[in-house]
Amino acid sequence: MFKAFLTISFAVLLTKLIIPINAISQTKVGYIDSKKILESMQESRDAKLRLDNLITEWQGELKVLQDSLKLMKDDFEKKKLILTDQLKKETETKISDLESAVDNFKVQKFGESGEYFQKQTEFMKPVQDRIFKAIETVAKEGSFDYVFDRSSDILLLYVNENYDLTAKVIKEIEAK
Repeated sequence: MFKAFLTISFAVLLTKLIIPINAISQTKVGYIDSKKILESMQESRDAKLRLDNLITEWQGELKVLQDSLKLMKDDFEKKKLILTDQLKKETETKISDLESAVDNFKVQKFGESGEYFQKQTEFMKPVQDRIFKAIETVAKEGSFDYVFDRSSDILLLYVNENYDLTAKVIKEIEAK
């Protein structure tokens, strides 16, 4: 009797182990290398060139501002002993204003929400849209369930919506 129970228990356990393996083997996963794709696309290279040209232009403008600031500071240091207190204050105010202008320019162009990131998004959005559309088409035609990008931090680019458990999880949470 115990031997029969053990045999049945072993069969049930084996069945439970085999079913998940079959379910996993039916899931189709693919990956892409977005870096390689971007390098192969002329639109991407053109967008990068446009962005690089803007950066070069902005760096030139920044250099002019920084050179003006340096010149103004050097000139002030040479003349400050002979300047009146009023002229000293005016010059220090001009220097401070120019320092602020330099800092503001850096933030405006290269800051966290600066023009650089806006232009990068603007130039690259059509390229990214085209890539995502191609990924979706290839994934659907190849019956892939998931597509990852291997050239970045594990980024899920495509998912078959049949595997979306969100509604079930919400239902489970609301049931408790």
